[in-house]
Amino acid sequence: MKRVLLARCAALAVTALLLAACGKGGGDDDASDDARGVASVTTAMPVKRSFHDSVMAWGSAAADPHRARTISLAHGGQVIALKVSAGQTVKRGQPLLTIAPDPAARSAYRQAQTALALASSELQRTDQMAAQHLATQSQLATARKALADARAVLAAQRELGGGMAQETVAAPDDGVVTTLSAGLGDRFAANAPLLGFMPAHALIAELGVQPDAATQLRVGMPVQLHGVYGDGKAFESKLGMVGRAIDPQDHLLPVQAEIPAAADAVMVAGAALQASIRSDDYTAWAVPRAAVLHDGQGDYLYQLDHGKARRVDVQLRQPAGDTVGVLGKLDAKLPVIVQGAYEVGDGDSVRESKP
Repeated sequence: MKRVLLARCAALAVTALLLAACGKGGGDDDASDDARGVASVTTAMPVKRSFHDSVMAWGSAAADPHRARTISLAHGGQVIALKVSAGQTVKRGQPLLTIAPDPAARSAYRQAQTALALASSELQRTDQMAAQHLATQSQLATARKALADARAVLAAQRELGGGMAQETVAAPDDGVVTTLSAGLGDRFAANAPLLGFMPAHALIAELGVQPDAATQLRVGMPVQLHGVYGDGKAFESKLGMVGRAIDPQDHLLPVQAEIPAAADAVMVAGAALQASIRSDDYTAWAVPRAAVLHDGQGDYLYQLDHGKARRVDVQLRQPAGDTVGVLGKLDAKLPVIVQGAYEVGDGDSVRESKP
């Protein structure tokens, strides 16, 4: 029994020695590097590239004040038929309102008719008397002038609506009725607003930006517009106005952008908008986002310099996207450390992993 036990113990000892030898001889380079404190990293080459800042803006589509109009009449009256609603799309010549002229206008028109008839008969009588040498040429000329004046007054009263029992106000062009200022049965004075009208393709984007962005903006900069709701399809536009006074209600700086005709076909007045205004281009180093680190001293990254990690302080100029733009004294011939950058320090030995 003792011999068997001793034989088994000897066999176990030999097996343990063989396993230890295999484990020592089978270690890879990474394990040896880790033992020496050498980090394994991936790298990418920095490249000079053009970037641009984007200033965000928010607002809504509105009628272009240079093209929108208020429809009114030169005479008073009463609304006896209302054929449209606010926000309705109309075609050129489509009836909007039916008006009964003011009684005073009707009375003035009848008086003008009577005056014209009187002037006409007076001219006829004076002409007959002049033929009989009973009236002078001066009297005849005065009668002719009185007739011409009576005709002008009648024409003016007709333009003021006195000659019609009813008057229809029609759409001056294809467009949208934006507001209704008079309701059915309302009486209105001369030149009083009846409704607001916006021609087709006459929308602008009224937007607001943060006040500190004012120095970055100028008229003509590209703008990308899209509705807040719906499919969010973007439309290209240009900045048409940059304000210089803060809006007291929303505390934003007002700006305006054109809305192209293609967007006007699917966008309505009052629709909420979001916009991205593209400011001036600039040149910066393009590096992967994961390469840029931050500590108490600011933004920085590491470049791989002969197997050593070398810290380079940078300014993160363009933070958007997987590839960011930084400003700093980078060496264009040295790669930047991407994966593993958090694990190294300035001057540490590193080993670049093969893809």
